[in-house]
Amino acid sequence: SQDQRVISLIIATEGTVLNITENGFGKRTRLSDFPCHKRGGQGVIAIQTTARNGDVVGAVLVSDDDEIMLITDAGTLVRTRINEITVVGRNTQGVTIIKLGKSERVVGVDRIVGLPDDISEETHDKGEDF
Repeated sequence: SQDQRVISLIIATEGTVLNITENGFGKRTRLSDFPCHKRGGQGVIAIQTTARNGDVVGAVLVSDDDEIMLITDAGTLVRTRINEITVVGRNTQGVTIIKLGKSERVVGVDRIVGLPDDISEETHDKGEDF
């Protein structure tokens, strides 16, 4: 239908996808839960877009040691650890990721990549090669 659109394209074979909606809900889903379709496929539902959830704002490939940064239309920034977000099935509504004001909406999400275990934040902050 005319109301459907692709908002993200991720090419990966393992991991989890984080979906965030404008009303502050989100969830992580294993990539293995998404079936592969050949050319002409109609796509699949990644998260339900209901009156409760609102539209999808973003979909990001994440790992357990990453964090995300959410921003709202009121300028609120929230940083959250990925491992605190539930991994659930593909066709579900998700959980509250950020509490919003009455007319506030999430407008953006971005991944903050976690550092490997063998690299300290001090080394990374000094700009040294790793």
